[in-house]
Amino acid sequence: MPQLLTIGAYETKTHLADLLRQVRAGQGFTITQRGEPVADLLPAGAGARRAGMVAALQMQRFMADAPASGSCDIESLLNEGRD
Repeated sequence: MPQLLTIGAYETKTHLADLLRQVRAGQGFTITQRGEPVADLLPAGAGARRAGMVAALQMQRFMADAPASGSCDIESLLNEGRD
């Protein structure tokens, strides 16, 4: 996905039709109010893809920071949780 461009809320309101055409073409925008980001305007489905990418990166970092220690018996771990 291309980098999000920043646009003010007033400009967004004024140029919404043009912005939607750009979003349809794949461009995303971060909408600001008084210089503070308040929303992202993204192509449909992009939010879910972005969330999946963020989750995958978080999992990779977690696995890198907390490598498995020694060997573990998966069957024993599963049985511990059973009554």
